[in-house]
Amino acid sequence: MTLLQTHPRPAHTNAGRWTATDAMDAAALQVWDDMTVEVALSVMSAARTNHLVVCDEDGRYTGLVTRTRLTAVRNGSAYTDRVRLRDIAAVDGPVSGRSS
Repeated sequence: MTLLQTHPRPAHTNAGRWTATDAMDAAALQVWDDMTVEVALSVMSAARTNHLVVCDEDGRYTGLVTRTRLTAVRNGSAYTDRVRLRDIAAVDGPVSGRSS
């Protein structure tokens, strides 16, 4: 089962852009990297959000995926229903830095 963690949204952002720290500390939804693209799109739809913070099995931030990126992956010729968030190499979204 893929788990979700919810957190309150930030009261303000840095001119509409989040840093990696902002995303980790105040994101609406954090999901595990073993979630499939299809499930992630369903979660985004239900939560009415356009991005998800992705964490590894240790709970460490690994990236941010957007609805636009996931839709592009799903519409790609190589897509199968087994593609997981960890399989998507690019980090997207309003992130201006990455934390390790």
